[in-house]
Amino acid sequence: MQFYKKRDFGAFISDSFSFFKLYGKNYFKNYILLNGLLMILMVVVFIFGFRELFMQLFGSNMSGNGTYFESYFQDNLGMFIVVGIITFLLFLVLMIVNYLYPVFYLKRLAEGEKKIRTDDILNDFKNNAGKIGILCLGMIFIVTPLSFILIGVSYALMLIIIGFFLMLLVFPTLFNVVTFLMYDYFNSKRGFFESLSYSIRAQFSYTHAREKSPFWKYWGATIIISIILYVITTIFTMIPMILFYTSILTSAPDGNFEQNPFTGTIGIMFFVVYGISMLVSFFLSNMMYVNSGLMYYDSRTDFHQKIELAEIDTIGINE
Repeated sequence: MQFYKKRDFGAFISDSFSFFKLYGKNYFKNYILLNGLLMILMVVVFIFGFRELFMQLFGSNMSGNGTYFESYFQDNLGMFIVVGIITFLLFLVLMIVNYLYPVFYLKRLAEGEKKIRTDDILNDFKNNAGKIGILCLGMIFIVTPLSFILIGVSYALMLIIIGFFLMLLVFPTLFNVVTFLMYDYFNSKRGFFESLSYSIRAQFSYTHAREKSPFWKYWGATIIISIILYVITTIFTMIPMILFYTSILTSAPDGNFEQNPFTGTIGIMFFVVYGISMLVSFFLSNMMYVNSGLMYYDSRTDFHQKIELAEIDTIGINE
């Protein structure tokens, strides 16, 4: 698959699926080896930590004791702090690996590598540890606050009709800006602020080509992939909800709850299935990141002609 080339709206969708047909086996094998343990730990913390929390919360409501949950929280404050810190650290590391794995994987493919090993990606993380740290700080203290301001303004404008259209435009565009930032930061020699500037400008115009704005095809491709993934993940998230409401209706048909629905087999199944849906969401999210990666390579028109000329030279040598 050629990465540095112009693509239209339909090509982003079809090539995203083609990518996983060509490289999916190797891609997810390395993904599981790098990310599998982190995802399992995250799911385990979710299943046991949140199950205990919901059991106590629901139990206090059933007993009619409004101060029960507050007392439980105060008595176990240390446990909540430890679990909260562990969850935050796991989530942070998981997000770093989840976001940057496709960046490093596609970068190697774009550079001509055919068979990528887990050690190769690990070396990319190690060699770019400093840049990853700068990226995290920039995302936390610069990108995130600016994004919240933009989203807040759009949300406030929902009081009038224009707000709904702004929200529909803002979320996919913000996602593309963030992913472009990560791709450019590790695929070019630019610094954080230069890559951030490029990621914003690239949404609206080609830097090295006089062509119409790519905004709508980037926005449209992101929307379509998001809808596809949303439908799939909704199927998985609906299963635990059906189990939960079924357990409530069967245990309390007259509206009197005598048993906490989060206890017993049904309660365990509820959180296990939700944990599985989390894993599915993590796996499916790779489609979004790969799709954005193809958009980034589309935006790098400065490399398109060089790659095409290099391929022509290769054909001449082979002949």
